[in-house]
Amino acid sequence: MKGLKYLAAYIIPALCLVGIVQGGLWVWSVIAFAFVLVPLLEPVLKKDAYEYSDEEKRTRLSEIGYDILLYLNLPVIFGLLFMFYRGIEGGVYSSFELTGLIFSMGVTLGACGINVAHELGHRDAKWEQLWAKALLLPSQYMHFFVEHNRGHHKYIATDQDAASAKYKEALYVFWVRSIVGQYINAWSLEKNRLKKEGKSILTLSNEMIVYSIVQLAFLGILALVFSVQVMIFSLAISMVSILLLETINYVEHYGLRRKKGANGRYETVKVWHSWNSNHKLGRIVLYELTRHSDHHFQSNKKYQILEHKDQAPQLPYGYPSSMLLAMLPPLWFKVMNKKVEEIRSRDEVAFNN
Repeated sequence: MKGLKYLAAYIIPALCLVGIVQGGLWVWSVIAFAFVLVPLLEPVLKKDAYEYSDEEKRTRLSEIGYDILLYLNLPVIFGLLFMFYRGIEGGVYSSFELTGLIFSMGVTLGACGINVAHELGHRDAKWEQLWAKALLLPSQYMHFFVEHNRGHHKYIATDQDAASAKYKEALYVFWVRSIVGQYINAWSLEKNRLKKEGKSILTLSNEMIVYSIVQLAFLGILALVFSVQVMIFSLAISMVSILLLETINYVEHYGLRRKKGANGRYETVKVWHSWNSNHKLGRIVLYELTRHSDHHFQSNKKYQILEHKDQAPQLPYGYPSSMLLAMLPPLWFKVMNKKVEEIRSRDEVAFNN
């Protein structure tokens, strides 16, 4: 199986484990790897624009190993959480160590929890969708399953999509608008679905109600089995993972917009409606999430056959570097606004032709 390279995605949870067990400066190893080492290595590593043949695609889709690598993230995530909670209860960490572990656990939840849930949430098998929801649970972000699949993918690159950053919108403004907007839209999507089925919104057929109950139960169990303190730390980890996700959302769609035709409908989603990154290390560690243009063009494609698209707008840096740059809005605007304007001009020509 050629996909063994995706074992590199386990570097993040492995470093998180070391931090939980060893303490000290090791608690910051996930942050050092993701936001120092990866940004330093990615410009040096050769980008891979290789296109798979039809036979290679069939082979990669037939190999169960690619899926197993995703499935294993669930026990890994919950195992790390349990160990961290036990450590908090045992009082083994200093304030410095707890701070580092909150960030490290949050990044791990984002990369191996929400990100993997995103991939599995697009699958047709109900049990894989259930696996995705379980991975979203520790982040208190189960509504992502509803909003992302039925909202974001439909309204990507429009003002109707809270997860598509507007031109000249700062990251910190986007965080609030996206988090609040996606949650409200998830409720709206469920309300409309139930209305079409002739059902009341106040029913357990409403996925949002079920998610709310499950998430509150999760927090309640933490408080009962461990302590209220552990529950609070769990919420802190959740917030870090959510902000990581929303920063990725910001980078993936910043400033890109679909045109509306005379009939009032948006043009179909094209590869130039999402930013693409072909930087090798980030691709592998995030299960090809960075080939986001191809994902939105064909959302049912599994990660192992996502490809680089020349027509897609290319981020000048990999995801970790882009996320760090986005945290400094003046620098982000200086680098990205010119690129957005170039893409918009090209998009205008393509749309009118």
